Amino acid sequence: MSDKFLVTGATGFVGQGLIAMLKRQGAPYCAVARRTAADTAIIPSIDGKTDWQALLPGIGIVVHTAARVHLLADDTANPLAEFRKVNVEGTLNLARQAAQAGVRRFIFISSIKVHGEKNHHGLPFSADDQPRPEDAYAISKYEAEQGLLELARTSGMQVVIIRPPLVYGIGVKANFDLLMKAIIRGIPLPLGAISNRRSFVALDNLLDLIWTCAHHPAAANQVFLVSDGDDLSTPELISRLAFALKVPARLISVPVSLFRSLAYLLGKKKMSSRLCDSLLLDIDKTCRILQWYPPVTMAQALEETAKFYQSQR
Repeated sequence: MSDKFLVTGATGFVGQGLIAMLKRQGAPYCAVARRTAADTAIIPSIDGKTDWQALLPGIGIVVHTAARVHLLADDTANPLAEFRKVNVEGTLNLARQAAQAGVRRFIFISSIKVHGEKNHHGLPFSADDQPRPEDAYAISKYEAEQGLLELARTSGMQVVIIRPPLVYGIGVKANFDLLMKAIIRGIPLPLGAISNRRSFVALDNLLDLIWTCAHHPAAANQVFLVSDGDDLSTPELISRLAFALKVPARLISVPVSLFRSLAYLLGKKKMSSRLCDSLLLDIDKTCRILQWYPPVTMAQALEETAKFYQSQR
């Protein structure tokens, strides 16, 4: 049975890392992206009508990382409809064609946001908790998951769902990159009084789990959470990043209620929630079923991330 991979979203943060790992492992693959890149097949858009047939012969494992990602400010008229077009219809269309082509395993990179935006009563999310998606992005991811698990029940293709929290590592962009910029520039950050706990996952740890899920027999038709197993408060994350970047952590202790109020007035309520609320993951099921443990410590991953960031400045 073929172990050739098809990787969607191959030019994204996770996709690029996955292709690099497959090269190191000597594993055959077909990389797919919506824009031109070296050794990459082009699929300009993903929806319910995308034709994947030319790319699927000989594929044994699909890793679907491509998605319409969540935005802090989404100005589309109907965000949920747009998310569903790509994340639900596009995913299930690819999965149905993959099953018909004889693909043995379909790995779907979902999101911890399927469980909600924050923990309640101090309890971490576990893989078997009842999902409670809140925004359009999370709803679309959960609906895709449900469709994939139903397809697994009615076809011979196995499905694996992975729900990561914020992924960081060498080359990370978006909010993590902005945070490193602020720390390097010595900008005082009014986050010193926050006492939350949040889980993160280094890209290398996520990639290692994907590789395990591609081959482990017990991964079939399961849902897994993934993290570094090292949970931090927002001030602790900033302090560790500052240490890795070899600069002082300029934290100011502003009362959390005041910080939230100011963020609300500035239209940054979602951002303040991500900085102030707790979002913990329990990865016991992942470790127990797969005998998998994060191979890279958070300290190692933050140091590598910071070193690369400074090398690019």
